[in-house]
Amino acid sequence: MTLANHVAGAVGAAAILAGSAALAQSTTLRIQTHYAPETVSGKLAAEFVDNVQTMSNGEIAIEMFYSSSVVKSVEAFDAAATGILDCDMTGGGYQTGKNPAFQFVGDIMGGYATPYQQLSWLYYGGGLDAAQQLYNKYDMELIGWWVYGQESLASTKPIRNAEDFKDWKFRSPPGMETKIFEKLGASPIVMDFTEIFTALETGIIDGADASGIANNKGMGLYDIAKHANFPGFHSMPSDHLACNKAVFDALPEYQQRILKVSMEALALRTALTFEKANAEAVAELRAEGVNVYAWSDEDLQAFRDAAQATWPEFATTPEAKALVDSHMTYLTQLGLVSE
Repeated sequence: MTLANHVAGAVGAAAILAGSAALAQSTTLRIQTHYAPETVSGKLAAEFVDNVQTMSNGEIAIEMFYSSSVVKSVEAFDAAATGILDCDMTGGGYQTGKNPAFQFVGDIMGGYATPYQQLSWLYYGGGLDAAQQLYNKYDMELIGWWVYGQESLASTKPIRNAEDFKDWKFRSPPGMETKIFEKLGASPIVMDFTEIFTALETGIIDGADASGIANNKGMGLYDIAKHANFPGFHSMPSDHLACNKAVFDALPEYQQRILKVSMEALALRTALTFEKANAEAVAELRAEGVNVYAWSDEDLQAFRDAAQATWPEFATTPEAKALVDSHMTYLTQLGLVSE
């Protein structure tokens, strides 16, 4: 090969590298989650960060803020929409004050039995298109969900059945849950996720709706509250990744795809991980003397009846009614609701 050919080849290679560098785009995303890093969900969030950064070859860097360390959990959505953060990794249920429709993308309650059913509504039941219209209305883009399954309660008093909910003071997230539990005689108190431990410790509340039983254990709730229920039945929140729409739209398509696919991977890993983690947590809690109650079919149905009676009461906007109709159609198709 002649010197001229060597030079031409080197110049061509340099041009290709320069072109590749020009196409590459460095992105830093500031994301807040309400989970603590030591919880099961916190560790899964860290895996998501590693996947995104690795698959993007470092072109996407994520600064993850755990335990709602920048703003309160309920404020993360607005913080992302206004540019204080780039993305919110809490859940739509915190935004019901904006529009009750967020309840039906955050936690329908008393509906789906497994994470897989709920995720299938999002991806194959028309849910993502319907939810995206809602998020876009508030300058946000829904990237995906991660659903860990049915939540369990933590309580300083027995929670053996629906009767035990009478006069039971407990931490509740905002939204429809407060109305459902009021129907059962409980006294829900809305407070931030980060305030639960202190409120239990000081007796402000008798119990808490926090998370799945493995996460609850990771937070140390059962060091104080010696009563739990498993399997859960009342709540299966869809934690989301929602990003500032302008920030997301400015990303090149391959980076958008990396975020979306990484969320799908997180969803699967979350559901599978909690199948194992929850079972292990229950065995450990029982060995430590925590009372773990499994409700009867009759008591479970009492909650479902109260929940499903509340859906239309809470669906007071066109967006909320459309989402309830979408869920009901899909739940009927799955055989979870009778026609």
